[in-house]
Parts: sequence; structure tokens; C-alpha cells
Amino acid sequence: MAARTKARKRALELLFEAEQRGVNVGTLLEDRVAAPTTQHPLPDYTVQLVRGVLERWTTINETLTTYSQGWSLERMAAVDRAALRLGTWEIVWNDEVPDTVAISEAVGLVQDMSTDDSPKFVNGLLARVVDIKATLL
Repeated sequence: MAARTKARKRALELLFEAEQRGVNVGTLLEDRVAAPTTQHPLPDYTVQLVRGVLERWTTINETLTTYSQGWSLERMAAVDRAALRLGTWEIVWNDEVPDTVAISEAVGLVQDMSTDDSPKFVNGLLARVVDIKATLL
């Protein structure tokens, strides 16, 4: 597994864990940076992803809510929400990652960790984010 793919998976796990435990994701991230729970510290790209999502949290959530066509954030699977937040941040605010790669990686995460319908849903919603990203900058 490529380094950035692993970093994305770790970022998704952090976002998911924080939500499931009802803790602040920023606090959880800083705790894990200060005292890793495994023998390997968090990859730098994991930290960049989570911090990026946190910096744009409101805009990301508003975008996903607006373009998800009848699906509120609360109604989405938690893994899908996390992958969509990461994918949206990469598409709109990380110029180092091509849009197609951001979508493909997010789809790959939900393919492995969510429902059978999730890949199509995530792909479609992130494709819409690509279409409107200029309005978010």
C-alpha cells in the first residue's frame, strides 16, 4: 500500500474514531501526535489531512450537505462522511493531489470499509465537488 494511501486510511480512522467516541477530532489528533498508540507515529500526511479538514470543517460540511441530493450528513454512513470530508479537502485545497486520485482514494476507502452502495455514492458526490470547486476557493 502506498504511503499516502496508508496516511488517508489513518486519517479516516481518526475522523471516524473521534465521531464514534464523541470527542473533538483536533484534540484526538494532537493526543496521537504527542503519544502515538502504536509503535509508528502518525504519518505527516495524516496530520496534514486531518488538520486541513478541521480548518475547512464548516465549508466542507455545507458543501456535502448542499450537493448530496437528499442525504443529510447525519444520514450518511460514518465512514462515508469521513471519506467525503477527506476527499473534499484534497480536491479543493490540496493542489498536490489530482482530483481523480482524491476521488479514487476516497472510493477505495469506502469500498473496503463501508456499504456496497458507498463507492457509487462517494464517487458521485466527489465528482460534483470537482465541478463546483472553483466556487469554494
